[in-house]
Amino acid sequence: QVQLVESGGGLVQAGGSLRLSCAVSGRTFSTRAMGWFRQAPGKERDFVAAISRSGGSTSYADFVKGRFTISKDSTKNTVSLQMASLKPEDTAVYYCAASSVYILSNRHTDYDSWGQGTQVTVSS
Repeated sequence: QVQLVESGGGLVQAGGSLRLSCAVSGRTFSTRAMGWFRQAPGKERDFVAAISRSGGSTSYADFVKGRFTISKDSTKNTVSLQMASLKPEDTAVYYCAASSVYILSNRHTDYDSWGQGTQVTVSS
């Protein structure tokens, strides 16, 4: 089992930036990919970005391409999501997830470990 703890959420004005971090512990050797998802009230959980175990491959949802960047630091066992040019529609709870089977999947059902989430609120 992998334990994930997100941090870095908060309130930011439209056009601003935030950096989310996910601390990874436990059976990290079993992780093939890490991902970020988000869920707004009353909506489904949406894929945001994913990164392979090596960090050499990434994938992004169309609505964040060019604005968000996913990265990982293997020495610190962390995965980060740098968010820029934030919009009010980016407001959601952001979740870090780990997959032991799939690489760069955009389906939340392909991820088997989840963090508790961190709230991001973008004001207009």
